[in-house]
Amino acid sequence: MTHTPDITRPPKDLIEALKEIGAATVAGTLGHMGFRNPHMVGPVAQNHGKSIVGPALTLQFLPQRPDLFNEGEYADPETQLHRHVLYHAQEGDVVVVDARGDMSSGVFGDMMSTYFKGRGGAGIVIDGCMRDRPNVEKLDLPLWLRGWTPNYHVQTSIYPNAVNVPIACGGVTVIPGDIIIADDDGVVVVPVAMAQKVIEEAQKHHDWEEFSREKLMQGGSLQRYYPLHDDARGEYEEWRKTNR
Repeated sequence: MTHTPDITRPPKDLIEALKEIGAATVAGTLGHMGFRNPHMVGPVAQNHGKSIVGPALTLQFLPQRPDLFNEGEYADPETQLHRHVLYHAQEGDVVVVDARGDMSSGVFGDMMSTYFKGRGGAGIVIDGCMRDRPNVEKLDLPLWLRGWTPNYHVQTSIYPNAVNVPIACGGVTVIPGDIIIADDDGVVVVPVAMAQKVIEEAQKHHDWEEFSREKLMQGGSLQRYYPLHDDARGEYEEWRKTNR
């Protein structure tokens, strides 16, 4: 019987707090904290207007090699590791797949996606493709992908190798249980150990940006209000007292 490890999920209060912050603000905050490029390059939003925050379940693909992989092994569905990452799904989880940027293998399709949504999964991120687009779109499941293909997941050149191990997705290292933030700007990885500081710093940034946005809409000086100049700090603090 195939066994794959589960993940350690971060505290729910961290997830809820990060839901109030967009991917762009989080990416910028992480950049200032030393994580220079937390953004996955490749996977893009497939259903605009969706945003998710949740812990990462990871799936790793490797290039096929005849001594390591034979499609005949898949006569038993339970050997299919792409199924096993979904077995771990809990409400709010995000499946993150290193499919090596492959554009010819559909990692999941209609039935797998339906199962994942039925388990309460928040969304799927793949450095690669899915299949069954017409039916998958009916699910309204948040997706970040490189694209779509009619091929199934091991039809061409890759195969699933491991579940809930460290992976690289879109050029970013993802550790199982990392917090994923995804919206129309893209997908960002937040290490759990950095999450509380990200929340604190991003909230400060969000507050002064709201103030500055109001002032700029009123025709205020860009030099004074973006970024917030020290000369405007007192004005901002007064604004905060009535706009918390």
